Amino acid sequence: MGTQGPNAVLGLDEPAARDARIAGSKAACLAEAIRAGFPVSPGFVIPAASADHRVEPTRDAWADLSDRGRLPLVVRSSSTIEDTSGSSMAGRFRSVTGVLGWDAYADACAAVDRSGRSVDPAAPMAILVQREVASARGGVLFGVDPVTGARDHLVVESLAGSPADVVSGTAIAERIAIGRHGRLRRSEGVGACAIGRRDRRRLARMGTGLERVFGGPQDVEWSIDPDGRLWLLQSRPVTAVGEATAAEGPVFGPGPVGETFPEPLAPLEVDLFLEPMRLGMIEALHAVGVVPRRRIEASPVLMTVGGRVAADLELLGWSRGRRHALAILNPAPPLRHLAAAWHVGRLRASLPGLVEDLVRATDASLRAVPELRTLDDRELVSVIGSVRRQLIAVHGHQILAGMLLPSADDRTSAATLAMPAVAARRRAGEADEAIVSRVPPVLALVPPRVGPPGSLPPVRVTPGDPSP
Repeated sequence: MGTQGPNAVLGLDEPAARDARIAGSKAACLAEAIRAGFPVSPGFVIPAASADHRVEPTRDAWADLSDRGRLPLVVRSSSTIEDTSGSSMAGRFRSVTGVLGWDAYADACAAVDRSGRSVDPAAPMAILVQREVASARGGVLFGVDPVTGARDHLVVESLAGSPADVVSGTAIAERIAIGRHGRLRRSEGVGACAIGRRDRRRLARMGTGLERVFGGPQDVEWSIDPDGRLWLLQSRPVTAVGEATAAEGPVFGPGPVGETFPEPLAPLEVDLFLEPMRLGMIEALHAVGVVPRRRIEASPVLMTVGGRVAADLELLGWSRGRRHALAILNPAPPLRHLAAAWHVGRLRASLPGLVEDLVRATDASLRAVPELRTLDDRELVSVIGSVRRQLIAVHGHQILAGMLLPSADDRTSAATLAMPAVAARRRAGEADEAIVSRVPPVLALVPPRVGPPGSLPPVRVTPGDPSP
């Protein structure tokens, strides 16, 4: 584009535009990206060293770029102190989009210049002017995970329309992680990933290519126009990165207890229900004998997070991954497992009889409990203690069954028994409260709670269907 008048107007494709001392960091990065072959919208720079009244000498450059005011422009700051490896200064300076006509252009340049002086009067401010890119989808691309610092993938945040809302944080964007060749790792948006495979690959090439050009991971602003062309709007070093740390200790999750406690527990419910389940799990783990006692004793086994119940999943058989190769040389685990296998075989064979005895004893214990409103405090505490012991046994056998009995599609579950019973009783006109109190298997459909029982789920059973 060359120079015009006493004030230089530098085209982004000119060598001088790559000098951040003259063109500012933002424009210099884009000029460097143009030389490397990246798709950058055409534009020019009003250098930082120009005089205060510097707009009029750029009239010819403005006319060429905007087709004499018929095409919209974007006027942006390009300070020598922004978009550096030490600080991005993002959002501190003014940018004006949708600039049409000479007067609007002059006003936009003045506004950008004033924003630079208000932040640091001593810092030279260049003004970057580009043809505005119509955006069908846009966003930001991080060449390193800004939360964990991981370098094996890139993070993309995007939404339909202009990337300005993503950059400003005023809109909720879809967030995805992609491999360095564009393969989707994960998506945190709602529904399917909105960025297709082709665009993910193009974004990955852009991110990794800019990293090679500038010598480090970049924070990239990008846009895809209605014709499907990908544009680079801005590239600057990533200045704030978290640190990835290796997780240590047991891994907790709902696992097999999520069905029993699907909702958060109130504090009183935690006191009543959590400890019996924990003790039952410990008894089951000791009975199986596969997990060393010291490992069980070192774990809380069961805990709550925000009222939700979570179990130590590794104790219950979940594995993080492959064991270390040197573990093969240790004979203790195989020998321990061999002894446990013999014990488990006997336990599995006797489990149905044990469960039958437990059910019979539990039913008898529950039938012996009088109406609670007839009990005084001492009697109520005694009942709670008795029920607590029964719960420990029930939970322990429940965990044993889950660990020892093979799963099978035709195995009858409590829910399979409960749903036809609910349907039949409802057809007979019984209320849900009466059904819960008279049909014990129905309790499998109602999570434990203090207070009135929860409502039963809607059940519709087709006549003759054995597995509703």
